[in-house]
Amino acid sequence: MTYNMRSEFRKDYLLNKYVIITPGRAQRPRDISEQTVLHRYQECVFCPKNIEKKLILDKIGDDKSWQVLSIKNKFPAVTLKNQKAFGLQEVIVETPKHGVDLGELSPGEIKKVLEMFKKRTSDISKNKKLDYILVFKNNGSKAGASITHSHSQIFATDIIPPDVQEEISAAENYFTKHKSNAYADIIKKEIKSKRKIYNNKLIAAFCPYASAYHYEAWILPKRPADNITALNDQELTAIAKVLKQILMKLHALGISYNFFMHQVISNPNQYFYIKIQPRDSVWAGVELGSGIVINSVAPEAAAKFYRKIVK
Repeated sequence: MTYNMRSEFRKDYLLNKYVIITPGRAQRPRDISEQTVLHRYQECVFCPKNIEKKLILDKIGDDKSWQVLSIKNKFPAVTLKNQKAFGLQEVIVETPKHGVDLGELSPGEIKKVLEMFKKRTSDISKNKKLDYILVFKNNGSKAGASITHSHSQIFATDIIPPDVQEEISAAENYFTKHKSNAYADIIKKEIKSKRKIYNNKLIAAFCPYASAYHYEAWILPKRPADNITALNDQELTAIAKVLKQILMKLHALGISYNFFMHQVISNPNQYFYIKIQPRDSVWAGVELGSGIVINSVAPEAAAKFYRKIVK
């Protein structure tokens, strides 16, 4: 499939960041498989029989047949005991089954993972010193995964990252200027565009206008929520369904990916959403030197690619 258009500069919805979409450099959404391979050199520490009981923080399911597990990160970059690097880190073991990717789980199983994110965010946010809670997943070697067993992580600290604060401030300025929510306006625009992946009364999924990554996709609830704890059961069900379909497409291509959920607990006006950023492209001289990203897969083409499965 070829998306015929000339190269063009595109600006991020809110941030002062630019991307050059250059579809002429790619003849189809994916013509070479990355062949992401992770090899296990020792017994898996996330398989049920090897989990250290002293590390367990929370679980969904019973002791003998848990479905999702939250455990302490054994090698954290931040801890609650270190004021110079204050925070906490947890690992979410997404399934007891080894060798199964998150996208290969059923929508119901993926929903359980989202429910664990919700439970842990709720619990962590009780510590008023922790204002920023990042839920993220590294899948594949190019995305920074170091263990093959399907897992994600939670990183919480008292420092709000500059990029996150910049986006919040830009959204607040947008509201002041337009008297409307920036993300609600983005959703209204994108569900009518060729970048739409999925849309129903609860959620929307699309490839962003100025995608910085090949096949980048966002999933947003229609109802504004500042973090995952504000989402209801129906919204989690809808997100799980679409997340599965997107991840299965990436899994079939063998592409590494990261996904993120930025959450600033003290700011009720932040708009919660999920960013999925595949990692098959390499940022080289232009990107590192100028800060301007070149993306050879137009988001319009990527969305069409996703829509072949996502109904």
